[in-house]
Parts: sequence; C-alpha cells; structure tokens
Amino acid sequence: MKTSLKTALFLIVFGLMVVSTIPVKAQCAQCAATVETNTKNGGNAARGLNKGIIFLLGAPYLAVAAVGLIWYKKYRRKNVDMNMRDEKLHLN
Repeated sequence: MKTSLKTALFLIVFGLMVVSTIPVKAQCAQCAATVETNTKNGGNAARGLNKGIIFLLGAPYLAVAAVGLIWYKKYRRKNVDMNMRDEKLHLN
C-alpha cells in the first residue's frame, strides 16, 4: 500500500512539473543585448560565449573521467592466478 501511494505521488508531481513548463531565456538581458549588438557590428563575442558554455558543460565530465581513471588504475588487479584446470571440458 505504501509503495503504490509513493509511486502515485511521484507520478503526480512529475506530471505537474512536465505540464507546467514555460520557456525561459537563459541569459540575462544585458548579456543578450551586448552579444547581439556585437554580432551585428561584426564582432565575435557570440563565439566566445558559446566556447565558454561548452567549457563549462565539459568540465564536470572531464572531472568524472579523471576520477574514474584514477580509481581504475588504483584498484585493478595485477598478476591474478586463475587456478583453472588444464584439461578440456566435455559438455555432452
């Protein structure tokens, strides 16, 4: 009973979050106006802003990859003896 109640409550809350979305602008008005003006005048501020966004997007993935690599290098097994028999298995 408790599990189905929790599941129903979760689905209701999730459904309300999905239905009640509204479009928003991700930049402040001043940044958007500066980049728009700069682009119209032939500048490349938009390119720099896009590169900064890509950098900020990629940094957490690189950090997780570095931690994963360190963890893999530290905890992998070396020179493990498998103790397998030399004779072939007959499966029929």
